[in-house]
Amino acid sequence: MAAKATTISVPGPDGGREVRISSPDRVLWPESGFTKLDLANYICAVGQAFVAANGDRPLSLQRFPAGIDGEQFFSKNPPKGAPDYVRDVMVVYPSARSHPQLVIDEPAAAVWAVQMNTVVFHPWPSRAENSDNPDQLRIDLDPQPGTDFNDAVPAALALREVLAEAGLAAYIKTSGNRGLHVFAPIEPVHEFQDVRHAVIAAARELERRMPKEVTTSWWKEERGEKVFVDFNQANRDRTMAGAYSPRALPHAPVSTPVTWDELETVDPRAFTVQTVPARLAETGDPWADFGATPGTIDTLLDWWQRDLDSGLGELPFPPDYPKMPGEPPRVQPSRRKME
Repeated sequence: MAAKATTISVPGPDGGREVRISSPDRVLWPESGFTKLDLANYICAVGQAFVAANGDRPLSLQRFPAGIDGEQFFSKNPPKGAPDYVRDVMVVYPSARSHPQLVIDEPAAAVWAVQMNTVVFHPWPSRAENSDNPDQLRIDLDPQPGTDFNDAVPAALALREVLAEAGLAAYIKTSGNRGLHVFAPIEPVHEFQDVRHAVIAAARELERRMPKEVTTSWWKEERGEKVFVDFNQANRDRTMAGAYSPRALPHAPVSTPVTWDELETVDPRAFTVQTVPARLAETGDPWADFGATPGTIDTLLDWWQRDLDSGLGELPFPPDYPKMPGEPPRVQPSRRKME
């Protein structure tokens, strides 16, 4: 018999809030046995750092009503009945269609999202009141088959140097899977396409320095056993799991900020819903000063123009193609599907 609903106290503004959790014993991660209540308690424990990283941004919720092995769907605007401390903001999608998107301002709002069976939180790289202009430059280092996390580490360290030469301070987090996410705070004065071009410029420079280790090839058949520098995460409405967001993988991993000093020794599998609260309490938040001194993408845009002048053009945008029969929800892009 399912446990009755419970109420948990969530720290936050004005003393926090009481948030009701229905079916608290629902198992979200069957392999580890972690439940909906475990996830709610996790968000309570990391709430301040979670909101600092993901709050005040348009947000998509990846929801799993029957646990991570069941059906899933993305929720962007607040469902009916959302509490008054959950707001939304109107954003524009690549189709030019406008739509309200959820925004989280306090830990209780994130716990409420857990009550709605959210496992993964996907924030935009822009603020709610200026959603057209990213204030984060994001690069996803994605190990391809034949490579792994240990191959992404030297690529991340080299990328840090590239961004530093462009005047940007880089921050790093595990993806929660096999890769790494490199972020840099930027002034929100450029639209998404400009930021994407800046990312491409950085990715190409990294590829020049590590041609045997990394690739900017969008089509999976052309990547080889390298780390893919995913430039398309900079597109409008393209998001990745936020800092301190759980992932829908069997051992309940968390996309976890780390320091550059510890990057070469961390085990990303050690960062889980169960372990990250203690780590955060002991070591503090490596991203606590994120955004304090945003940089500009001017140098990267100069590099973009330099590459254009030398004959390097635009790189592919994510193709819009129908799902193939039996295709899983997310797959790597394949040129064959465009033929």
